[in-house]
Amino acid sequence: MEFIQSAIDFILHIDRHLLELCNTYGPWVYGILFLIVFCETGLVITPFLPGDSLLFAVGSLAAIGALNPIVAIVLLIVAAILGDTVNYWIGDYVGPKVFHEEHSRFLNKEYLIRTHSFYEKHGGKTIIIARFLPIIRTFAPFVAGIGSMTYRRFILFNVVGGVAWVLIFVPAGYYFGSIPFVKNNFSLVILALILIPGIPALVEAIRIQLRKRKVRAS
Repeated sequence: MEFIQSAIDFILHIDRHLLELCNTYGPWVYGILFLIVFCETGLVITPFLPGDSLLFAVGSLAAIGALNPIVAIVLLIVAAILGDTVNYWIGDYVGPKVFHEEHSRFLNKEYLIRTHSFYEKHGGKTIIIARFLPIIRTFAPFVAGIGSMTYRRFILFNVVGGVAWVLIFVPAGYYFGSIPFVKNNFSLVILALILIPGIPALVEAIRIQLRKRKVRAS
């Protein structure tokens, strides 16, 4: 319970916590940021790590000189692309077995089914769209690795999505994070960044549940 409270506090006040990390670890903070983004996109068991909010906060800290924006952007793009690539190959290697298990100790099968349904609807561009959707962002490359897409096609969408994701959120934080209203209500902005992108995923989940009920009723 204490861990969950600490995680929520870190995410909602991510600007302050990142500034503390910058002051404590100096240049090593870039490695920490790289690791967070890599794990959030590359390990299917860590969809709870901050993504959009982290990038926005990085941009806001770069605006006050706490981080070098060019270094941060380049490292985060590499982390995002590399993370999805590793996730794809994990899906390719262990995905078929895990996906067909009724119960998995480490994976939420409902997330897998939801992502697969999203994949069926949007095709290959899911890799790009998923960059902006919490949870689906983590599971999309894993599902792609299971067999929905060849690696040659996947890497193209992966690079485009990773570059677009970082180049939208970091500059957004850089230019808007220092606005007084945003700065004074940073937690609300972060909450919006978490909730608003998740609405399409929530709608898709509701549709899946409704379809299941219709099937059971028929």
